[in-house]
Amino acid sequence: MIYVFLAEGFEETEALAPVDLLRRAGKNVITVGVGDNIIKSSHGIPVVTDTIVQEITLDDTLEMIVLPGGMPGTLNLEKSPYVQNAVDYCVQNNKFIGAICAAPSILGHKGLLDGKKAVCYTGFETQLTGAVIGNGLVEEDGIFITARGAGAAIEFGLKLVEKAVSPEESARQRAAILCD
Repeated sequence: MIYVFLAEGFEETEALAPVDLLRRAGKNVITVGVGDNIIKSSHGIPVVTDTIVQEITLDDTLEMIVLPGGMPGTLNLEKSPYVQNAVDYCVQNNKFIGAICAAPSILGHKGLLDGKKAVCYTGFETQLTGAVIGNGLVEEDGIFITARGAGAAIEFGLKLVEKAVSPEESARQRAAILCD
């Protein structure tokens, strides 16, 4: 099971492109509303989530969490004790954490990126405390998968598929969506 957290002001491409690619790859992806089950994106698009944070369980069935960026979505994710608990659970249990755009700052503020290669939206690098700032659209270091922004959402989603399923499935999805 993979949780994708959506908080008021999330960036829709950064959230829904990974959801789409992971579901195409056969993964059980659950969108999780922070605060409600109808969450408005940073561009005012309402999205109905599968569940809300108060109803999630953190157990062995959890494979990965995904933190989309956007403003004020990232700030709203970071304020949530449920999201913070999910991040902590993943770190303690060696589960993947994907974060894109401004959302890697959540990991940086917790000191989780110290010595780790990571990327984020331009201007947020100072928020990635202790990170080694990479050059790619997407960077992976251990359980952390970070990406630059909306323009990297497909590459981010394909990297998540690679980790959650296999490199072969990621390549299959890349071909299926005509992503050269």
